[in-house]
Amino acid sequence: MGLTSNKVLVLAIVIAALLFIGTVWLWPRLARQSWRTVSGRVGLLLSTQLALFASVGLAANQAFGFYASWADLFGKETEQGIVVDHSVNGSTGGPLQVVSTSDVPGVRAARPETGGQVQKVDIIGRTTHIVTPAYVYLPPEYFQPQYRTRTFPAAVVLTGYPGTARSLVDKLNYPSTAQRLAKDGRAQPMILVMLRPTVAPPRDTECVDVPGGPQAETFFAKDLPDAVLSHYRAGKRPGSWGVIGDSTGGYCALKLAMHHPDVYAAGAGLSPYYKAPIDPTTGDLFHGDKKLQNRADLSWLLRHEPAPDTSLLVTSSKVGEHNYNDTVKFIERVQATNLTRISSIILDSGGHNFNTWRREIPPTLQWISGRLTDR
Repeated sequence: MGLTSNKVLVLAIVIAALLFIGTVWLWPRLARQSWRTVSGRVGLLLSTQLALFASVGLAANQAFGFYASWADLFGKETEQGIVVDHSVNGSTGGPLQVVSTSDVPGVRAARPETGGQVQKVDIIGRTTHIVTPAYVYLPPEYFQPQYRTRTFPAAVVLTGYPGTARSLVDKLNYPSTAQRLAKDGRAQPMILVMLRPTVAPPRDTECVDVPGGPQAETFFAKDLPDAVLSHYRAGKRPGSWGVIGDSTGGYCALKLAMHHPDVYAAGAGLSPYYKAPIDPTTGDLFHGDKKLQNRADLSWLLRHEPAPDTSLLVTSSKVGEHNYNDTVKFIERVQATNLTRISSIILDSGGHNFNTWRREIPPTLQWISGRLTDR
């Protein structure tokens, strides 16, 4: 049974409940002061607590999508996938391969023309040789005959670390939210490309071109747009592309928009931070390259380099988020520039979690829609 299986969660809850009942039932019999009874009490307490911890952990993982499998949880998912082409006409596959298609979760529609479609894809970086899975949301208009020659704006959507790309689809509900906003006339139809910023798992590359290592920033700035443009009718102009992310993905979104305004016209960071950390999950990202390290600090970038011509959105909350003070300072630094534009969503309260981001995603999609062109 898989890590995210409902059966695993139910089994863990049942075991925890049985151990709790057993502890209450057997406790009087274990009241004697002998090594056997003391060992029995300790064993029951530890077993019950471990079962409760496992139940809570499994439930949290299902709610927030931290790990996709047991191998992912224990850090065993290290090998990159092997691309197998299954093109109908036997021709050589491109940098984007569609693996499967499905309806948009939460949208009742018999056909893609009325409800849109989610495609699971493999993206092959021709420059960086990075291979990563992703999900692509195509709006209903993409399939409608009257729009067959139209191109659509595209937004790259990134999870936090470690995160799972699927959580963007069925936990954070990006496709169904985008579909609903467009249907109500509050946003234009957009293509969403949803994936993890962790393109070299299990390493957290922080979207950095690591010297001698994964070229994550180049992948997102060049390979990913090239792959999408080779397969979908996405806008080719810089004003057609934006990027959104939460937590680590939020930092990446802001950095990509600031480093590559010729690619991304807008970047939205939900609960972002503003400087790449160095910790056991990242390893040595910069290998002594001080310039690379400085440019990964977005506040340093604003102080020492010309302001990028791009639009930024940052979010935080006054109570519950640790980035509130840093966010206020970042807004002030952007305001002091002459070119970069800044917007914000500041909640009164909200933690660093899916529930908070679900409150911020609809206005974020509206914001980025208003800053992208379909040409």
